[in-house]
Amino acid sequence: MKSIFLTIMILLFHTGFYAQNGLQTCFEQSDGNRTPRYAETIDFCRKLADASPMVQLTSFGKSPQGRDLPVMIVDRDGLTDPESMKASGRVILMIEACIHPGESEGKDAGMLLIRDLIRDPGSGIRDLLDHVSILFIPIFNVDGHERFGPYNRINQNGPEEMGWRVTATNLNLNRDFLKADAPEMKAWLKLYNRWDPDFFIDIHTTDGADYQYVLTYMMETLGEMDPGLTDWCDSIFLPAWIHEMDSTGYPVFPYVEFRRWHDPKSGLVRKVAPPMLSQGYVALRNRPGLLVETHMLKPYKQRVEASYQCLVSTLQILRNQYRELRQLNQAADAFVQSPVFRKVPFVLRFELSYTDSIMAAFNGFSYDTILSTVTGGRWYKYHPVPETFTIPLFAESIPAETIQVPEAYVVPVEWQTVIAILKLHGVQIKELPTDSTIRVTSYKFSDPQWRSSPYEGRHPLTRFGCTPFTEERVFPAGSVIVGTAQPAARVIIQLLEPEGDGSLLSWGFFDAVFEQKEYFELYVMEPMAKQMLGEDPDLRRAFEEQQATDTNWIKNQWQVMNWFLDYTPYADKRKMVYPVGRIEGEGRR
Repeated sequence: MKSIFLTIMILLFHTGFYAQNGLQTCFEQSDGNRTPRYAETIDFCRKLADASPMVQLTSFGKSPQGRDLPVMIVDRDGLTDPESMKASGRVILMIEACIHPGESEGKDAGMLLIRDLIRDPGSGIRDLLDHVSILFIPIFNVDGHERFGPYNRINQNGPEEMGWRVTATNLNLNRDFLKADAPEMKAWLKLYNRWDPDFFIDIHTTDGADYQYVLTYMMETLGEMDPGLTDWCDSIFLPAWIHEMDSTGYPVFPYVEFRRWHDPKSGLVRKVAPPMLSQGYVALRNRPGLLVETHMLKPYKQRVEASYQCLVSTLQILRNQYRELRQLNQAADAFVQSPVFRKVPFVLRFELSYTDSIMAAFNGFSYDTILSTVTGGRWYKYHPVPETFTIPLFAESIPAETIQVPEAYVVPVEWQTVIAILKLHGVQIKELPTDSTIRVTSYKFSDPQWRSSPYEGRHPLTRFGCTPFTEERVFPAGSVIVGTAQPAARVIIQLLEPEGDGSLLSWGFFDAVFEQKEYFELYVMEPMAKQMLGEDPDLRRAFEEQQATDTNWIKNQWQVMNWFLDYTPYADKRKMVYPVGRIEGEGRR
C-alpha cells in the first residue's frame, strides 16, 4: 500500500510542479508517446544538473561519430567520485539504458526518476538515496540512437520514433562485453573499473511471444555468479523486488524463453547468461546484475512506468540492504583471491538439463497455431483473451566444461591486442623485465572450424580439438604474468581459457596460429615421403590408418604431403599451439 501511495503522489507531482518549472520530459509532454533525440536528452539531463547540486552530468568517452557518451552521477550530498561514496558507506547503483536504442524505456524512466529524486526533500522519495548513489547512462549506444525513425522495431508498440539496435559500425554492444571491439565498450569498461558499482541494472525491450506481463527480468542466479551473492539474489533481493513490483500493479516474471519458439505449451527454459551479455558479464565481476525486459507489445507509456517502478523498487531494497550487499561483494572479491578458489573446478560452460523440470503458472494469452500459406511453416496467432498456462519450466543448468584454475597465465609480449583487452577489464598484470624460461601448460589445437558467415564483425571458431601439454618455454621481456588471485579472476579465465564462454580464441584473436606459413615443392616432398614410408614402420601404419579413416583424404595430394611434412624436422612446431601458457605452480626459473 505504501508503494502505491508513493507512486500516486509522484505522478500527481509530475503534472503540476514540473510543467511550471520546465522539467517535464519529452515523454510526459507527449502523454507517453515520444522519446527524445540525443540532443534533447542531453539538454534535459543538463537542466537536471543545473537544478540540483545532487546531480552531475559528465561524459565517459566519445563515440565513433564524435558524440559524448553521457553519464549522470546522483548523490544526495553531491559526492561525485566513487572513493567518497564508498567511504561514506553507500552502495553504487549503475543503471544502463539504450544499449539498444530502439528500446528506450530505461532512458525515459531514468530521467523521470532523477528528476523526482531532486524534488522537495519532504516528499519522501529522496530518502531512497540515504545509502545509495546512482550512476546513470541514459544512452549507451549514442550513434545507434541517432539512426532515428518510426520503422526501427517492427514488433514494437511505440514510441513514435526510436533509435537503431546497433552501433554506427553495426556492432551489438550487448554481445561485446568480453571481446570489447567497439570504442563505446572500451569506454564503458574504463567507467566500470573506475566506479566498481555494487549493483547493475540494464533496461531492454523484449522480442518474442505475447503474454500479460509488462516487465520480465533475468538475474544470473543459475551458477555463473559467486555463491553468496547468488543466495542473496534468490532469497533476499528477488522476493522483495517481486513483491514490490506486484504491489505497484506490475507483476513480473522471469525472462520468457520457450522451449519451442513462441509456443507457450512447449514449456519455458531458463539458461545461464553468457558473459558477452551485460548481466552475465557483471556476474563474472562478482556483482549482481538485473536485466529488465519490458514487453514490446504493451503501450510505451506502460513500459516506461513499469521501468520506473523497477528502479524505485530496487532503490528501496538497496536502501535497506546496503550493508549486506557491500559485505557480500567484498566477500566475493576476497573468495576469488583465496587459494580455495583455485582448488575448486571452475565451470567454463553450462548446459541446460531437460531431465528435470517444475510446473509453473504462466500468464499468457490464448493463441492458435496456424500453417503459413506462404511458407508452409507454423506461426502463432494470439488473441486478447488472458489465459494462465501451467507448463514445465526447465531451469537446471549443469556444468558442460570445467577446468582447474591455474596460479597464473603468461601472455607473450607480441600479443599486445590481447594484453590491451585484459587491461580494459581492470586485470592486474606484471611484466617480465627480462627474457624468462617458464614451465607452462598450454594447448595443441586440431581440426578448427569457423562460422561461414560473420557474427558481430568476426568469424568465431565453432569447433576445435584442444589437447593440453607441458613444456618449458622462453617468454620475451615485456610478456605479462596474469595472476588469478585478483577480483577479475573469473573474467581472466573466460578470456584466456580456449574453451571459455566467449574466449578471445573463440572470437578469432589468435586465428593466426592456425595458419601454415611455410610450404614445400612436390618434387622435394614426394621422394621424402616414399623414403619415410620405407624406413619407419610406425609411420606406415599411421598412414594406412589415416587412409582407412578418411577414404577421400588420399585424393588430396597437397593434404597428404602436408601430413608427411608434420613428421619431418621442417614442420612448424608452433602451428596450432596456443601462445598463452598456464602456470600451474612455481613455474619460473
